[in-house]
Amino acid sequence: MAIAALITWLITAVGGFVMLAGWIGRGGHRPGSSGRLSPTMVFTHLLLAAVGLIVWIIYVAADTDALAWVAFILLLPVALLGFTMFARWLGSRRTSGAPESRFPMPVVLGHGLFAAVTLVLVLLTAVGVGE
Repeated sequence: MAIAALITWLITAVGGFVMLAGWIGRGGHRPGSSGRLSPTMVFTHLLLAAVGLIVWIIYVAADTDALAWVAFILLLPVALLGFTMFARWLGSRRTSGAPESRFPMPVVLGHGLFAAVTLVLVLLTAVGVGE
């Protein structure tokens, strides 16, 4: 299950980087941007997710139970930020000038779906299901 979580986490990261590249390319990170996603929110989401992924990779290599819980705890604010950004993205789809308004729907939905699966797999691994 730990490897499955790693795979879904990596797939989630790919989708996130696709959206990040588009957002930055359209100036979403610049002050005064017309977007609804703040740079602080986006980069905090990215940073916490990346740190969690690194912790998860170390967990997979070392099999130290505490690291599974650390990764899960890191994922909680990542998920909260992700839900917040999703809600703001839904509103920005009607604003043609917003940098995030052109995120491809399949990428957004896939990112969210794989993120949710990752969260569940990390929790199940942390509680010892599948050992």
